Amino acid sequence: MTSAAIPTANAPVATGKPTQHDGRWIWEQSYPDDVKWHAEVPVARLDKLLDDAVAQHGKLTAIDFMGRTWTYAALGKLVNDVAGALQKRGVKRGVKVGLLLPNTIYSVVFYFATLKAGGTVVNYNPLYIEKELQGQMEDSGTDIMVTVDLALTVDKMAELLDIPSLKKLIICPFAAGLPFPKNLLFPLVKRKDVAKPPRHAKVETWSDVLRDAAKPTPVTIDPHNDIAVLQYTGGTTGIPKGAALTHANVYANVHQAKYWMTGAKAGEDSMLGVLPFFHVFAMTVVMNWTLANGMKIIMQPKFDINEVFKIIDKDRPSFFPAVPAIFNAIANHADVGKYDFSCLKFCISGGAPLPIDVKRLFEEKTGSYAIAEGYGLTEASPIVTCNPAGRNKNGSIGLPLPQTIVEILSREDGKTILPTGELGEVCVRGPQVMQGYYNKKEETDLVLKDGRLHTGDVGYIDDEGYVYIVDRIKDLIIVRGYNVYPRVVEEALYLHPAVEECIVAGVPDAERGETVHAWVKPAKGQTVTEAELMAFVKDKLNPIEEPRKIIVRDQPLPKTTVGKLSRKDLLIQEGIKK
Repeated sequence: MTSAAIPTANAPVATGKPTQHDGRWIWEQSYPDDVKWHAEVPVARLDKLLDDAVAQHGKLTAIDFMGRTWTYAALGKLVNDVAGALQKRGVKRGVKVGLLLPNTIYSVVFYFATLKAGGTVVNYNPLYIEKELQGQMEDSGTDIMVTVDLALTVDKMAELLDIPSLKKLIICPFAAGLPFPKNLLFPLVKRKDVAKPPRHAKVETWSDVLRDAAKPTPVTIDPHNDIAVLQYTGGTTGIPKGAALTHANVYANVHQAKYWMTGAKAGEDSMLGVLPFFHVFAMTVVMNWTLANGMKIIMQPKFDINEVFKIIDKDRPSFFPAVPAIFNAIANHADVGKYDFSCLKFCISGGAPLPIDVKRLFEEKTGSYAIAEGYGLTEASPIVTCNPAGRNKNGSIGLPLPQTIVEILSREDGKTILPTGELGEVCVRGPQVMQGYYNKKEETDLVLKDGRLHTGDVGYIDDEGYVYIVDRIKDLIIVRGYNVYPRVVEEALYLHPAVEECIVAGVPDAERGETVHAWVKPAKGQTVTEAELMAFVKDKLNPIEEPRKIIVRDQPLPKTTVGKLSRKDLLIQEGIKK
């Protein structure tokens, strides 16, 4: 295997570029002793990851889904069987296979089977409405869609079967992936949730696929150019588009994460997987990274805090990636003190900024100091930076991963590289950066410039190489010409002991242009008023940053499907247009 092509530290250095006098990148001084920024990042087709794991760890448990387990050998055989069946259905290079799936064994099997057959995975959110599904299907040209026999997905797909590009809809029985006796009870207890496959020429079942199980024909893949995954995102402009992640992109990011999260032991350690695999964070960290390490994925169909407590108590997982809202929910639960979290080696917080107070509260309540904030984007497969285990800097998203370059560019001209400590747009170079947005050259050209991914985030790098995100450029609030960053206001509100969740946003204002509003949900058993919060933040914010209005809600604030607080959905709920 060869090392991925990437600009090196010997490239021309502009004034203020964050390097040290010896030519090294500034963050290298803060790297853990056992991690090297120049470590080789291998290039290979993505399904090799599973093939290697099967060869090395065949007898070990790969998946534990609600008590039913599969060894690496069993998982590998199932993937090969399905890959052969998909090839009989026309899957080859360039053919798109959509996965409209909650976390199940089918998520893993069809993901790797599609790659092995030569196709491209298109991940879909099961909570999408028909219009959203149709838009993504037509944009990607999805040829085959795979889902489970739940009304949540089947009823919507039944209305979309006439989309011309769709050749097959494969419906798998959710209950078949459960252990005995849950597999028998599920269709009875959840009768209203189960849907019968519609009668249509395009519809097939899991049984049909297994009847066509066959050894797959080897397919030649160009890792640098063949797309492994089309991962849809709002990106930096808010319009959903498919980030074309090549085999090399995702494979590289898995290995960058392997270098960073050291100490994983095959056959001993396990991963608690509550994040949905259709999300890029879970795809890379929970599924691919875990399998690449020969570990066990304790997979759950969704986040359930009581199930998490049971798994912590019984299974003692070592790794637990989650979004801040999940860590916040755990820290604020009345029963958190009843459980021993000492099993956790590393908890990556991603998907949204981790408020300092949420991190502090989680550590206090669980006694675990394994939580580390990271940062990524769909366009970067997704991990860009992460704090080292045990060497967190509060408020920082950490250090760039091996072979990853983070630069801060002036927002005025988009070209000048700023020195440490100065605010600008965070830009990224590295082997994990996407090929571009699928069939969208103009949108691609807006974010990929001069070899850099322009993230749309405002941030800075400190003198030790740690990166900080202040806020999204698009979420910036401009009050009378002055910049206000929502995260700064949110951090101040989170310092109040009664605040469990908060979202800050700009609201149109005729006099000020925009004004700062905040929405707060108190922790269980706590009460707080707008006046109390206004007084609390007065000495923590400047007058421009101080909220003009704070709305205290009894109900949880809106969240995305991966559990992170959603400013966009809150503004829609409030009828606020920006």
